[in-house]
Amino acid sequence: MRFFKQKGNRYVLSFRKSDKMIVKFAYFWKDQLANMLRRLLSTYGDRFLSRWVVLGFDMFMVAAAYFVASLLFYNFNLALLAEHDVASQTVVACMAYIIGFLLTQSYAGIIRHTGVNDAIRLLEGAMIASSGILIITMYFSYFHDGNTSVFNFSKSVVIIHFLLVLFFLIGSRFLIKGIYLTAIKRARMTNRNILIFGAGASGMITRNALLSDPVSNVNIVAFMDENPSKIKKSLEGIQVIHPDKALKPKYIEQRDISEIVISIQGLSKLKMREISDKAVRLGLQVKIVPPAEKWINGELSARQLRQVRIEDLLEREQIHLDNSNIEREIKDRVVLVTGAAGSIGSEIARQILHYQPKQVIYLDQAESPLYDLEFEIKSHHSESFDKCSFLVGNVKDFMRMELLFKTYKPDVVFHAAAYKHVPLMEDNPYEALMVNVFGTKIMADLSCEFGVSKFVMVSTDKAVNPTNVMGSSKRIAEIYTQALFASGNCSTQFITTRFGNVLGSNGSVIPIFRKQIEQGGPITVTHKDITRFFMTIPEACNLVLEAGAMGEGGEIFVFDMGESVKIYDLAKKMVALSGLRLGRDIEIIETGLRPGEKLYEELLATSENTLPTHHGKILKARVRKHSYETVLSQLDNLSEALVDADSMELVRAMKDMVPEFLSNNSIYEALDKKA
Repeated sequence: MRFFKQKGNRYVLSFRKSDKMIVKFAYFWKDQLANMLRRLLSTYGDRFLSRWVVLGFDMFMVAAAYFVASLLFYNFNLALLAEHDVASQTVVACMAYIIGFLLTQSYAGIIRHTGVNDAIRLLEGAMIASSGILIITMYFSYFHDGNTSVFNFSKSVVIIHFLLVLFFLIGSRFLIKGIYLTAIKRARMTNRNILIFGAGASGMITRNALLSDPVSNVNIVAFMDENPSKIKKSLEGIQVIHPDKALKPKYIEQRDISEIVISIQGLSKLKMREISDKAVRLGLQVKIVPPAEKWINGELSARQLRQVRIEDLLEREQIHLDNSNIEREIKDRVVLVTGAAGSIGSEIARQILHYQPKQVIYLDQAESPLYDLEFEIKSHHSESFDKCSFLVGNVKDFMRMELLFKTYKPDVVFHAAAYKHVPLMEDNPYEALMVNVFGTKIMADLSCEFGVSKFVMVSTDKAVNPTNVMGSSKRIAEIYTQALFASGNCSTQFITTRFGNVLGSNGSVIPIFRKQIEQGGPITVTHKDITRFFMTIPEACNLVLEAGAMGEGGEIFVFDMGESVKIYDLAKKMVALSGLRLGRDIEIIETGLRPGEKLYEELLATSENTLPTHHGKILKARVRKHSYETVLSQLDNLSEALVDADSMELVRAMKDMVPEFLSNNSIYEALDKKA
C-alpha cells in the first residue's frame, strides 16, 4: 500500500494514487463524524439526566449484579436459583439498595463529572444496603428457623453482590465519563492550543473545567509556573515549564499556541501585567480565572473565564489606608456628597457607608443616575439605607443649597459636582464658570456659614498650567477655597484633592475605545504622542477620603498616579487583547488634538513643589498664596462678564485670574497673542 521513496539523500513515505483516495475518504468521514459529535455536544452538552433516571439505572445494575452473584454462588445451576427464590430476593435486595442510595444521595451526581466523592457515596450506600440485608437474614434465620426463604439470604451471595454492585456502578460511571471526554476530544478538530499560567490547585481546576466543557475546543500544551520545584514535572501528563521558556516566539510558533489562561489566585497586579504584556506582544489572547469566591456554587466552569481587560493591566497594587483616621472623620457625622451620581461621587458615596456615618445626603442634578444610585444602595447596603437621603438639585442654585444646609446641617462636605469634559466646556465657558466656579463658591460660603468642619473638593490635573476652560475653572475654584480658608473668617477646613484620569469613568477613553472595537473600528486617537495618567475609581476615592482625613485646611493634595500611559499604545494593547490584528482587522487613526487638549498632563505647576505626607501615595503641593480680597475682586469681574455671556470676555477674565492659563488648539489662543 505504501513504500519509501528516495528524495535526495533522504527516504520519505509515499502513497500510491489509490491509497491517497482512501486516505482522503477516511479523513472526510472523520470530519463528518467530528461535525456530528460537535453538533450533538453543542445541543445536548448542557443537558443532564434526571437523578431519578440515574437511580433507575442503578437499580437495574443492582438487580443484574444480584443475579450474577447468585449464578456464581450456585455454580450456574438454574434449578438451584429457582429453588432459593432468587427472583424475589432480587426485589428485596433492590429495595434495600434504594434505601441506601436515598440516604447517601449517590444518584444525585452528574455522571460525566464523576469523581472520588461520588464513588465514596456509592460505597456508603452499598454498605448500608448490604448491612441491612445481613441483619434481615440474621433475624429470619434465628426467629423463623429459616422457613422464609425470601429473607434468608446467603451471606456469601450478599458479599459477592456488594462487590459486584461497586464494580458495576462505579465502573459504569467512569466508563461513561471516559466516553464523554473522548467524544469531546474527537469533536474538537480545530483545537486551540493554550498555556495555563499556574501549576497549583487553581491551575488543575481550570484544566479540568476546560477539558470537560463541550464547546471550549482547547488543547492544553503546558502549565507555566515560576516555582522551581514544579519545573520539568508533569500534571496529568501535561508538562510544567518556566514562563521564560514558554513565552518565547520560537516555542509559541512551534506549538501553534493562541491563548494563555492566568490561573493563580491572588496574583499580584505587577506579575499579571508582566505576563499579559509578554503574551500580547506575542499576539496571544489572555484570559483570567475569576477569584474563587465568585465561582458558581464553588465550582469553576470554562464559561466563567474572561478576557483580561485593559483596566486589569493599568491597575496597581491595592492601596492600604489608615481606616481609623477616616472613620474618626466620618463616624456619627452628617456627610454631604455633591455630584453623588457621577463616577467619583458615587464611589465616595459607597465607601462612606463603611465608616458608620450618622446620615449621608446624596446631591446631584442628574435625576436618572441618582435614581440608579438610590436603587443600588437600597439593594446592596440595605442596613444603611435609612440614613441616606437622595436630593435632586444644582449647586449653582443658592436658595436650594441654603435650604439643604439649614435642613440637614452637614458636618463634612465632599464636593465632586463639576463639569469635566474638556471639548464641551471649551464651547460652553458660561456653564463651566457657573457650576465649577460659582457653584463651588456657593457650597464653600454655605459651609462657612453653617459651621461645616471639613470641605473636601475633588479637582483635576487639568487645573495645572491649564490649556482649556475646564481646567482653568477648576483652578479658580481651588484658588477661592484656599483664599477663603486663609482669610481667617471661616472655621471650615478646605482641602483640595487633585488627580488625573479615572479608569472607567463616564466619558473616559477606555469605554470609548471598547465601543469602537465592538463596532469594528476605526479607533480614533487625537494624537500619536498624547499621554495620560490613570487610576481606578476605587483607588481615587480611597485617596480622596484619606486626604480629607489628614488635611488641616488650605492644602492641595496630589496623588501618585504612577507612570503616564501613551494613549496610542493603550489602543494597540486593547486591540491585541480583543484578539484582533492591527492593520488587518481594525485601524487606529489620528483625528488631531481637540480644542483645549494638551499632549501631556501635569500634576504640579512649574512654580509649585511638593511635601511628603504620612501616606506614600499622597503628596502635598506647595502653591502660591492668594489674597481673599483680591480673589473676591476678580470673581466680581467674572460675574460681570457672566451678565453678557460673551465667551471671549469670560475667558479673558479667567486668564486675568489664572495667568498660566494658555489656550491650546482653541479660538481663545487669540487672547494669548494679544496679551
